[in-house]
Amino acid sequence: MSVMSMTGYGRDVFQFNDATILIEIKSVNHRFLDYMPHFPRNLMFLEEPVRKVIQTYFKRGRIAVFIEVHGSAFNKKTLELDWDFLDDYVQKIKDIKKTYQLEDPISLSLLATNPDCMWIEKTEEQPLELQEYILEAVKQTCLKVKRMREVEGEFLQADIEKHMECIHHLINRLEKQRPIVIQEYQRRIHYRLEDYVGNLSFIEQERYRQEIALLAEKGDIVEEIVRLNSHIHHFKQTLNEAEAIGRKLDFILQEMQREANTIGAKSTDPEISELAVQLKSVIEKVKEQVQNIE
Repeated sequence: MSVMSMTGYGRDVFQFNDATILIEIKSVNHRFLDYMPHFPRNLMFLEEPVRKVIQTYFKRGRIAVFIEVHGSAFNKKTLELDWDFLDDYVQKIKDIKKTYQLEDPISLSLLATNPDCMWIEKTEEQPLELQEYILEAVKQTCLKVKRMREVEGEFLQADIEKHMECIHHLINRLEKQRPIVIQEYQRRIHYRLEDYVGNLSFIEQERYRQEIALLAEKGDIVEEIVRLNSHIHHFKQTLNEAEAIGRKLDFILQEMQREANTIGAKSTDPEISELAVQLKSVIEKVKEQVQNIE
């Protein structure tokens, strides 16, 4: 299985009777699977069935599902009148005309423009027979989103593998520099002791070499290098696993960052310090890419 991005988009349109149904799915980064339905009120009964479809296609990401219905197939309009109010309204107008001796006729426009007398009532039907068609269209849209996520995932994987090769190269340079640094460290300790004690001939040589070796070992980075190589191997294996791998990769990179920080903290050598900085920089770039992997 190739690496799967969490960014994708899909769209599907179909006709049903006199209605045009539009389905859009947008996917972006998220730590977990976050389903966000945006349906018309008369299609809200489909939120849970659509959720189950989404869960079969995606493991992580914020998945926004939009469904729009265009046309009058499921929207009916009727003209409503309040006859009791209308009778009372007309009678009151007649009373006003009589009281004030007005001759103006009561026109239809006067009655029609009063929203309390006459109004349009909109009703939305629940198109239960449409459920099967919408769910099938959602599945097809999910496939389009998934394909886009796969394509972007291929680019992500290629870029990540390039960065991992760079990390491997930096670790090799650290390994080559390590024995040189140890020798230099031991030499500095020797000269400092000479400056402080003077003649070292009275010191037991075996014990002296052991103490210098112990001091030099405190600044040794061999364990960090071994663990970094192990993390790289684990990272490459995880890239090819047939499941959601984003969070697992992020955890491995956190461990690699920790080892790089330790190398930088231990270092007394300018070149190793510079390599540690470069190593942390490349690991951070990989982390940014991994944030978009499912």
